[in-house]
Amino acid sequence: MPVSAPLPRPPGNAVVNLPNVISFARLCAVPAAVGLVLHQAFAAAFWLFVAAGASDAVDGWLARRNGPTLVGTVLDPVADKLLLVSMYVTLAAVHELPDWLAILVVFREVVILGGIMVLAATGQKVTIRPVPISKLNTLLQIVLVALTLAQKGGLAATEWSGPMVTQVLGWAVAASTLASGAAYVRIGARAR
Repeated sequence: MPVSAPLPRPPGNAVVNLPNVISFARLCAVPAAVGLVLHQAFAAAFWLFVAAGASDAVDGWLARRNGPTLVGTVLDPVADKLLLVSMYVTLAAVHELPDWLAILVVFREVVILGGIMVLAATGQKVTIRPVPISKLNTLLQIVLVALTLAQKGGLAATEWSGPMVTQVLGWAVAASTLASGAAYVRIGARAR
């Protein structure tokens, strides 16, 4: 008799558990990170950003190990997106990233969220699964923010983090942002 893989557990109803507390702490780190950048404390903002990234890995591991919760399935991606988008907007506001790139990153999120809301409002089942280009886009966005903060905070060696590297990475973020946004629009159009 063939053995089948266990079915994933449906999300639980727990509101307060360790993964959710970690996600909530990451959400609370957003205003702190914004304030640090606005006050030119780039090294501190870099370490907070790194700590937030590490917390995302930890709460994801714990949620997979103990099973997801309904609160966690919303809180975790919201905290991640708010931190990343706020860093792009803030770094653009202090002229460390191009305005057009921050606008593009925000626009992609608005299109995706708007599409989800439209599908939900029309009674469509909305299942969000990251596509490979979206995972690459997120990775590139994170690397660009971390590198920018490290450069401005004096934490990055100029041999591997000069302006040319940042510029090329910025264009890679722009291209992957457009591609991942288009992929989600295609998926949303097929869902109808």
